[in-house]
Amino acid sequence: MIPLQSGVQSRVAVFEEIFLVFLGLGTLVGIVVVAYVLYNVYKYRHDGAEDRDEDRPSVGELPTGGGSGRKLFVSFGLSAIIVISLIVWTYGLLLYVEDGPDANEPDEEALEIDVEGFAFGWTFIYDDGQGGEFESSGEMVVPEDTTVWLTVTSTDVWHSFGAPELRVKADAIPNEYDRTWFQTPALDGGEEEQYRIECFELCGEGHSQMEADLVVVPQEEYEGWVDEQASGDGGENGGGGDGGNETAGNETAGNETAGGNETDGGNETADGGEN
Repeated sequence: MIPLQSGVQSRVAVFEEIFLVFLGLGTLVGIVVVAYVLYNVYKYRHDGAEDRDEDRPSVGELPTGGGSGRKLFVSFGLSAIIVISLIVWTYGLLLYVEDGPDANEPDEEALEIDVEGFAFGWTFIYDDGQGGEFESSGEMVVPEDTTVWLTVTSTDVWHSFGAPELRVKADAIPNEYDRTWFQTPALDGGEEEQYRIECFELCGEGHSQMEADLVVVPQEEYEGWVDEQASGDGGENGGGGDGGNETAGNETAGNETAGGNETDGGNETADGGEN
């Protein structure tokens, strides 16, 4: 079970609860059925004595009696009540998974991330909090104990975004946007946790290598990471300068110019004139 502190029930907890309930009821029903079969096998076993019951039906004759079907009616009635109750309960939980924890009251603290799939990788687009955006490729960094909403799409062919350990999955289709969410766990001891992101739609030769890391970090570390990425320190600076004083077509090196007029600190010029 992934620990949470925010009180939001995670997708992992929902699916574990459904699994355990169905496992428990299935085990109980199995025990009752097997026990009833064994009881009847023992009760009506053949002990070798000749049976002279004249009321026993002959071959082809329908049996009579049985209490007017009361046992059959009760068994079918109880089964129907259990099955319908399970369907209603499970449907309610799946609606919660589909709509998210803040369906009625949007959570202002929820994190929004745009996910773009391409052959063969993932790009994660964040809001820098200052009206701009920045991108992270191959790694999704999120704070602990936070609801994260994803808007998933693709730039080329069909992909499928998924993080199995967090029970989250969404189709990545060109020109379409699929919304999904997950709840990050509360970290134990403040140590970051990593989960695997995969593509679950066969998309080409590199499909099996189309992976990324989902890293859960403490809130303070996440805020520092966002500031670093937003300021450009986390990526390459494409300014094109090399730190020198060189420009295309106009180079200066000390007091020398490429235009043919050279001064050497004295009164001599490159035109041959000497003063």
